[in-house]
Amino acid sequence: MSTIRKERGFTLIEILVVVIIIAIISGVALMSMNLIGDDRELDTERKRLATLIELAQDEAVMQGREFGLELMSSTYRFVEFDPFDSRWSEVQGDDLFRMRQLPEGMEFELYVEDKLILLENDPKLIEDPDDEGMSLTVETYAPHLFVFSSGESTAFEIRLKRPRNDQQLVMRGNVLGAIEFVDQDD
Repeated sequence: MSTIRKERGFTLIEILVVVIIIAIISGVALMSMNLIGDDRELDTERKRLATLIELAQDEAVMQGREFGLELMSSTYRFVEFDPFDSRWSEVQGDDLFRMRQLPEGMEFELYVEDKLILLENDPKLIEDPDDEGMSLTVETYAPHLFVFSSGESTAFEIRLKRPRNDQQLVMRGNVLGAIEFVDQDD
């Protein structure tokens, strides 16, 4: 009498179910690490903005120019003061100071002298104060933050936020132009 032994292995369906379960668990773990852990993209944008402000400070002191920074809800731009025309204008011919857009889902919150500044979605129009067609109700353009050729700056606190996961990173600048990064705990 011969005994036939049936060997049993895993079926293809069982293997696929295990692979799908592992993929789902891995996906949830990766997404939660981005939501709970440090947001590197926020930190990169904060460092980029701080570096650009410091560069504007250096340029202002070395070249005797006055710069400004205008923040919108998710964009920012640098402007410079033209002493001959007595007006602000966008920085021309310098790609570093071009208008920049934050990545999707990020936004700014700005405090000047501990007061929250309401930020617009679009940049303000830079009007010529001598333009006769300009309405009397139009305000003369001025940026939110100033970088003076004396080395002084507007004191500020900028918060880069990602509202969907309640992440934010803070940077502060003082009147002497020093910029510091603040932890969320402070």
